[in-house]
Amino acid sequence: MTQATSQAPAFTLYDEPGHLIRRAQQIAVSKFHEVHGRQVTPIQYAILRTLFESPGVDQVTLAQLIALDTSSTADIATRLEAKGWILREVLPRRQRSLSLTPAGEAVLQGMRSGIEQMYLGMMDSLDAAEQREFMRLLRKFVHLNDQQNQADEPKTKG
Repeated sequence: MTQATSQAPAFTLYDEPGHLIRRAQQIAVSKFHEVHGRQVTPIQYAILRTLFESPGVDQVTLAQLIALDTSSTADIATRLEAKGWILREVLPRRQRSLSLTPAGEAVLQGMRSGIEQMYLGMMDSLDAAEQREFMRLLRKFVHLNDQQNQADEPKTKG
């Protein structure tokens, strides 16, 4: 049995950005299910919302828009199609065009007031200026890290 020779970090777990981001995600998902139940997951909501805003988008572009890998996006799209919430049409070169069905639009419409309620509930402990600053910094963090991740991806010759 070996003893650790290094000292503990000078900061606590709750000072680590990764841990706080994970906790924030847990809180957001918990609030989502508290408001909406378990009929729709947060990522399914993201897909429905994106298809509402970009009807007919292909599956690969949808994956990019919601920052999810194409395989997971395809799996979730298959489940949403089975529920009757989206329509997937085959395009040339094996791509798929996705759009909401009337049932999918109804699900999304039914969630509208809950989304606002959830957002306000998560942010109500911050004053208005703090909410704006939090969202500004969160968008900046995601944007800068999205750019870094894209720059790190290997380029394929085509």
